[in-house]
Amino acid sequence: MVEFKTVHSDQQIESVAALAHEIWNEYFTPMIGADQVSYMLENLQSFGPMRKQIAEGYEYFQIMSGSSPVGYICIKTGEDGLFLSKLYLLKSARGSGLGKQAFQFVLQQASDRSLDKIWLTVNKHNTDTIKAYQKWGFKIVGEPVADIGGGFVMDDYKMEKVV
Repeated sequence: MVEFKTVHSDQQIESVAALAHEIWNEYFTPMIGADQVSYMLENLQSFGPMRKQIAEGYEYFQIMSGSSPVGYICIKTGEDGLFLSKLYLLKSARGSGLGKQAFQFVLQQASDRSLDKIWLTVNKHNTDTIKAYQKWGFKIVGEPVADIGGGFVMDDYKMEKVV
């Protein structure tokens, strides 16, 4: 059984940060390199930055399979729709249908908030994920490049889905 638990407490944030560390090192190191992964984990995907994001209106959800955390989602409601900031799964959970269930959860969040669009950014080299989003009805609408400091940039596609 899959459950989506709202992340509030410091202990829950620490658990999500630990998931991020495992997922990012395994998945993104071959794509963007160990130095950028370390930088992004420290500055965007660790306890302090996550806690700050929650204070700024981002909502984190831990994806639970039984009693085990297997991934996480982060969303933010905005005037331009629901921003899907993060949807990450452990390697052991990929290909099991959990990604689709997580996306259904995000669709429900948009519906519950009466939002008619979901948007996200995804690394241009993250081809498997791009294909999944396209299968779920997302279209590429832009190609933002963001300087994130430390000599690193995020070279992404912006994708949107009308719901």
